[in-house]
Amino acid sequence: MVTLQTQIKIPEDVLFHELSGEAVLLNLASGKYFGLDEVGTRMWLLLSEHPSLELAYQFLLKEYDVADDKLKTDLFKLVEDLAQNGLLEVEPPVEVH
Repeated sequence: MVTLQTQIKIPEDVLFHELSGEAVLLNLASGKYFGLDEVGTRMWLLLSEHPSLELAYQFLLKEYDVADDKLKTDLFKLVEDLAQNGLLEVEPPVEVH
């Protein structure tokens, strides 16, 4: 289950190409690809910079005029869809002691 504590990792065989604010992801190993709209592209860019969903979520919340529950739902759905298609890996949350 994806939560704000979820960490993600982008596999080495996933390519990202942005064009006019939208993007395409391609997993070279499986041949699976995924198109992203402008908001999905921004989510991907933040996740590639900050593998913590919490950090990506905080940046997105400041950038977009959206209800926090709607943003969480959309972000979690994107992560789940990408993970199911082998375009990113969901890792266990980092535990702080």
